[in-house]
Amino acid sequence: MYMRKAEIMRLLTRVVFSGRRWIRAALVGVVCLAYCQGAEVRPERMCDMKNGNDMPLLIGGAGGVYLLAQPGPLEIEVGKRDAGGGPETHLRAILFGPDRRILDSAWIPDDGRGSAKGWGPLQTVRLKARIEAAGVCGLNITVTNDRYGKHAIWGFRTTCPHYLIETSRGHRDTRHEEPIVLRHAEVSGNVCFMPRKPSLRLDVRGLKAGIETLKVYDSAGTMLHEIPVATDHTATLTIPPAARRRVPWRVEFPQFWGEIAIDGVTRWDRGDRFAGLSLWTPDLSSWFPLLENRWLLTPYSRTVYGEAGEEVTLPFQVHNNNNKQINISLQIEGISSGIEKPGLSTSRVQLSPGRGESVVVHARIPASGSEWRCRLRASTGVAGTADFFSTYSSIILRRGPCPADHPLSLPLVLKPYQHENELLGYFPSYPTEQQVYFDLSNHPFVASGSRVFSRVDGVWRSVLLASAAGPARLRSSKVAFDDRNRVYVLVTASRRPALALSRDGGEHFEMTPLPGNGTFDIEQFSGHNIPRGVPPLARFRRTARDPKLRWRSLNDLDLIVPHLGPSGIDMGEPIPVSRRCIGLSAHSGIPSTLVSRGSKIHITWGEATDPADKVPGVPTYVATYDRNTRTLSKPVLVGYGPPANDVHNSPCITMDSKGFLHVLIGTHGRTFLYTRSLAPNDASAGWTPAEPLGPGLRQTYVGLVCAPDDSLHVVFRLWCHDSKIFPSGSFAALAHMSKRPGEPWSKPQILVVPPFSEYSIFYHRLTIDRRGRLFLSYDYWSTFWFYRTDHRGDRRALMLSEDLGKTWRLARDTDVGP
Repeated sequence: MYMRKAEIMRLLTRVVFSGRRWIRAALVGVVCLAYCQGAEVRPERMCDMKNGNDMPLLIGGAGGVYLLAQPGPLEIEVGKRDAGGGPETHLRAILFGPDRRILDSAWIPDDGRGSAKGWGPLQTVRLKARIEAAGVCGLNITVTNDRYGKHAIWGFRTTCPHYLIETSRGHRDTRHEEPIVLRHAEVSGNVCFMPRKPSLRLDVRGLKAGIETLKVYDSAGTMLHEIPVATDHTATLTIPPAARRRVPWRVEFPQFWGEIAIDGVTRWDRGDRFAGLSLWTPDLSSWFPLLENRWLLTPYSRTVYGEAGEEVTLPFQVHNNNNKQINISLQIEGISSGIEKPGLSTSRVQLSPGRGESVVVHARIPASGSEWRCRLRASTGVAGTADFFSTYSSIILRRGPCPADHPLSLPLVLKPYQHENELLGYFPSYPTEQQVYFDLSNHPFVASGSRVFSRVDGVWRSVLLASAAGPARLRSSKVAFDDRNRVYVLVTASRRPALALSRDGGEHFEMTPLPGNGTFDIEQFSGHNIPRGVPPLARFRRTARDPKLRWRSLNDLDLIVPHLGPSGIDMGEPIPVSRRCIGLSAHSGIPSTLVSRGSKIHITWGEATDPADKVPGVPTYVATYDRNTRTLSKPVLVGYGPPANDVHNSPCITMDSKGFLHVLIGTHGRTFLYTRSLAPNDASAGWTPAEPLGPGLRQTYVGLVCAPDDSLHVVFRLWCHDSKIFPSGSFAALAHMSKRPGEPWSKPQILVVPPFSEYSIFYHRLTIDRRGRLFLSYDYWSTFWFYRTDHRGDRRALMLSEDLGKTWRLARDTDVGP
């Protein structure tokens, strides 16, 4: 019989506080499986506890496995052992198909040994699926409380003969490396890899005593190199440029224990092919050409809703990850009954190395039924040869209204490989690459790459930014407007920073060089500010780094107040503001450094301090510049954003309809602080005491706007703990808070929950249109490289609130318009 969630939760309530870690671990395992499987936990889904090392492979770190699967049954057994004395580690195993549909999943809980030393017993779970059509499936492995792979080891065995391991831990703020960690001393084994660089270095450390040499063989079994092992149990081999005809290579280990690093495979230089993709296998015969065909066809699925008879257009991207030209054949297959065969824009694409091209599927929603499926297959190479590769993406047609058009039931809980499109059918025609801004007439603008998108007469227009020397590239995704509705973006043109101006609503742009180099910010609309003439700019120029404190640097902060005259923009002389500025953190939240009204320009910034000084955080300042008198006021210290010397703590400024200034003091995993000016349009007349937004909130990345009713709205990353979502550890959610005039800040409203625990960010950007609607652009970014690099490009979505944050939904095409 099956155990249901209610029964599980009653059992958990009775004994979860028993104090015994093994009981907690067992119950967490049951709860994990309950939430992983849905309403039921099947007995065969429980982990087996084995006394020995009955697993052919045990490795450290997370990551996963890619499998070139054929139609028929597929099984994978996953095993895990815990290191004693560490945190609770719960392994999550997810088996997915070529279209990233979840085929099976399970948790292996902590072994419950608490502070006991040494490796614990082997726990295993078996995942099963029936593969409908050939393609690249995958096994995703993550471990709670252990994103760097220090406290648990795992292994697998599979019925699929062709597979590759991709070692992929969690993100850390250092050079990306993925050493292969072998942890099965009772067996011998091989590490097979593709030598990718003309010359490379191979380093091994932590070998078992008694091993004198390691041997390197080519794919034909010829020994290429013999590596002597030093007395400190390390081995190093530098391989000069040579022919790479018989590949992959394999390194033979008498005992499968140690750590191996290989140039181009586990560590990379700028410009390396396949950078960040650490693929290898213990079995030479399991190799298949995944590297050359990574992201051959994306997205992996498309879900679209429509009414009977409606024609839908579904774009896909084919990509050549090879170093040679390839031909890709395309076809529609697996068509559900009741649907006419979809059309395909082309059946064959020829691509140069590193290039991509869009292909389009045209389909019609049938008149009867509710759901239909088919597959778009992409193949390259010659069938029956080693270079043949084939996989597919799924197309799901559903009749009826699209769930994405309705208010969201918050929070929106993303699931592994199931984000807005897969869950809700979100499939907009407007550009989603960056956040949206609105001009004085409420026409939308999006700036991304080398283009500015805008909607004119109901149609989106794309304008390529270019100077006399060629295409220009955006330095910021902000779009600004002045009181004459002229459009401004920051670009790099002719290898120099420049300000691009459009006098005709974004149809043509002219470039004016900016003084000096550095990071530039521009005043954008945040609710009640409309710059008089060219929007002011802030320039951040780093003058010193701190080798001991990663997030501390010294920057010169200057204010640039341009003037538009008959001959164009005159940038004027930069106005020094600070010589100890900590810098600007703008990838998430994209805070406002500047806000203006009339002749007054207000600027906010944080400063670095002497590490020896005991300060409560990054000191945050505000100053006012008067265009009329050409004077800058003395800086006013408004508060401290903890911790000290952390550039994440960039403040954000806005103003209300009366001209009062509002500043949120940024923090890194701490609670934001709020302060307001005592006089309108003046930073020098005093400020309210800086107060936290709420008790114990772990917030980062400020994004602040002010609505027409003068309510303040902030969106941020919030660290959370919820055992109903993840059995252990923390996760980062995207959350919203608001404050009406004279009232305290609201409690956090969680908008988006990630599909994985541990570290993540959302690259969120909150904007507001001229009607007071809130627009939130976000793109979930997982700490786990395996998940992040599986998908080429971003998954950015645009969320909308028309009632000041009471309800939210994904923006429709008709929402993003005048």
